[in-house]
Amino acid sequence: MLYEEIARLKKLRNAVILAHNYQLPEVQDVADFVGDSLELALKAQEVDADVIVMAGVKFMAEMVAALNPDKVVIHPNSYAGCPLADFLNGGVLSGYRSKFPGEPLVVYVNSPIEAKASADYVATSSSAVKLVSRLGADRVLFGPDRNLAEFVAEKTGVEVIPVPPNGHCPVHEFLISRYYAEKALEEHPGAELVVHPEAPREVRRMASFVGSTSQMLEYVQRTRASKVLLGTEEGLAYRARKLAPGKEILPLNARAVCADMKKITPRHLLESLERLEPKVTLDPRIASRAREVIERSLELVRRG
Repeated sequence: MLYEEIARLKKLRNAVILAHNYQLPEVQDVADFVGDSLELALKAQEVDADVIVMAGVKFMAEMVAALNPDKVVIHPNSYAGCPLADFLNGGVLSGYRSKFPGEPLVVYVNSPIEAKASADYVATSSSAVKLVSRLGADRVLFGPDRNLAEFVAEKTGVEVIPVPPNGHCPVHEFLISRYYAEKALEEHPGAELVVHPEAPREVRRMASFVGSTSQMLEYVQRTRASKVLLGTEEGLAYRARKLAPGKEILPLNARAVCADMKKITPRHLLESLERLEPKVTLDPRIASRAREVIERSLELVRRG
């Protein structure tokens, strides 16, 4: 009955539901599209819909709204935030701008809309290496994830200054640690380890592949390994099993759960479609500036 009502309201509102790869299985199953944050924001631009329901955390809903100013964007649970994104604010960015004048400032997509509007470029975990390598700079500022900043520096040879120095995703930092990686590999001999670049360096060095959630999904489908451990938030394993049904796919740590990602339930989707709330409302000037930065960044990555 719940899912039938969601389907009815979607049709009535001319709405689509977008869900991030880390969402609850029952939310992924009811969504029209499942993917990473940028994939979903771009998908929202393509669909013929008046209403976009973004099942993800706050920064994702903000980005969808910034890239789709002519559509109503709903974030089903406004309490679904992101501890990593919270490391960046205007004071932090202005301080680093003053300390390193003239250096390019790249912010991770996992950041508030105000940070994106204040940056020179916006990068995703899949585009960060390519984007930084194409800037032609010897040194860049990158925030808020210090592990991704370190990964970019390793891959490009560019000096990457993490902004701030302690920015991290608690799930990747503490629950995708060396301890859990060694434990999982010991329990599953012969399994291939695939991890997200937000994971600490020692775990990345243990992996067969390091990449974004979308890149991890692509790798899982093409690898010859019959068993794969995913070093990221546990929700990705559900999506990966659907895309690669012939393989045994396990989260590196089943307790690596992002509480914020799990705050959205099918009931929230239903209520948001009924009320068209909570609506994402952005300052038009900030949204316009963020959109310019995002589009410039995409153009740079796609060039050539």
